[in-house]
Amino acid sequence: MSTQETFVSHLIELRQRVMRALFAFAVMFIALFLWPGSAPIYDFLAAPLTQALPEGVKMIATGVITPFMVPVKVTAMVAFMVALPVILYQAWAFVAPGLYEHEKRLVLPVIVASTVLFLAGVAFCYYFVFGKVFTFINNFAPKSITPAPDIEAYFSFVITMFLAFGITFEIPIVVMLLVRFGVVSIERLRAARPYVIVGAFVVSAIITPPDVLSQFMLAVPMCLLYETGLFLARFVGKRAAQAREAGAAAEE
Repeated sequence: MSTQETFVSHLIELRQRVMRALFAFAVMFIALFLWPGSAPIYDFLAAPLTQALPEGVKMIATGVITPFMVPVKVTAMVAFMVALPVILYQAWAFVAPGLYEHEKRLVLPVIVASTVLFLAGVAFCYYFVFGKVFTFINNFAPKSITPAPDIEAYFSFVITMFLAFGITFEIPIVVMLLVRFGVVSIERLRAARPYVIVGAFVVSAIITPPDVLSQFMLAVPMCLLYETGLFLARFVGKRAAQAREAGAAAEE
């Protein structure tokens, strides 16, 4: 097969993988839109903020179609998270032919672990961080001010925070894969610990609102998850070394 034919076949496979991922997302979106519906999903998402607001205060919508579009966007976000295992599998399946057999065996554990950790990060943000941060902001605000949060601004804030915490909880997976594939050693990762701590606080200061509480709630888990990844990478590194030794012995 010529280089051009190989390139075209890869493009065709990539298109098929993308279409399957989009189909899974579309199915989940339609299912969630029909039941329980976009309005109840948005009400659930807005609960941490509405519970922290003074009694009788509600969120507002400044746009004409905002009351319709924002709940639809929230439904799409939830559909993406539910379809995430299928999306990740399609991505891994596309790159799998270029991997060794022992690397292919990592596909299922990585997909499961990545999905669970991402959703755990989102859940941690929703159930723990939002309640603390919104209560802190509401208590800090002057009593002469009546808060009236816009639903579109709230949705943008939620997306940013969910992505920040979801990606943050993937740190152990990234650390273990770096060690497993021999990209970097555990010793070098340990030596980089001070830079990781500083970087965690810098990133959290950029992503989160300008209050100390939310910054600490993102930076501290980043540091702890990095340490968790270092601890688990010890076992992954031993297995990788054994696999390389076995492969070298077989070649001899």
